[in-house]
Amino acid sequence: MTQINVDQDLCKHDGTCAAVCPMGIIELKDRSAVPKLIAGVEDLCITCGHCVAVCPHGALSLDEMKADDCPPVRAELALGTEQAEHFFRSRRSIRTYHDKVVEREKLAALINIAHYAPTGTNSQLVQWLVIDSREQLHGLAGMIVDMLRYLIKEGHPLAKAYRLDRSVEAWEAGIDTVLRGAPVLVVAHAPTGYALAQVDSSIALAFLDLAAPTSGLGACWAGFFMMAAAQWPPLQQALGLPDGHSCFGAMMIGYPKYDYHRLPLRKKAEINWR
Repeated sequence: MTQINVDQDLCKHDGTCAAVCPMGIIELKDRSAVPKLIAGVEDLCITCGHCVAVCPHGALSLDEMKADDCPPVRAELALGTEQAEHFFRSRRSIRTYHDKVVEREKLAALINIAHYAPTGTNSQLVQWLVIDSREQLHGLAGMIVDMLRYLIKEGHPLAKAYRLDRSVEAWEAGIDTVLRGAPVLVVAHAPTGYALAQVDSSIALAFLDLAAPTSGLGACWAGFFMMAAAQWPPLQQALGLPDGHSCFGAMMIGYPKYDYHRLPLRKKAEINWR
């Protein structure tokens, strides 16, 4: 059971930890007391670290999270509005890659950043499968093409909507429009029965997508792969995810073959105010 530990010499009794606790289980009875968990609901603590992070004095720690182990927020590293807009707008979906191996250390560092994405009740149930074998990736792409052939044969609405015949023809001509020849595929998976698995995985992959350019890499959501992972048994079996887990998203990653020099325009956002 989680407990909070308060350094009485550092605590200023300002109650910020109680104010930000998402579960509402920290109390500060008066200015002479120190914060503590409300008796009987200690098991509701989700170890999110809000209370540790918000204390400007470093007075509060959790059993599993010491204040001294948590790096301080550095104001000089914060993005300004103009920098943030440029960063988000310059992000591109990369579909052409250099034939270059991506270092596993670099991928691990990016995934660890992505793992800081928010999850429901701080569950942190998203796990990762990284495939960087060219042979395996080619085999998986071939399985996906088999699914596309099946959808075309069955007259599935997606076949016409997405012109799947063109993807099959490209594959047969030696051009991979499924996994785009990416050297790495990162798969996010989680327990199938977890209600927020799709949301948590999508947010984590979005973090990964945005973090990739900071290491000189580019990323692209693997739409065909995700479609097949949800419904094509041969691919599901080939993935070999842990029992009870399903794929909830995937991303191609590699070194971009080309640089981009402009910020493309987009339609104006439609906003309704109430």
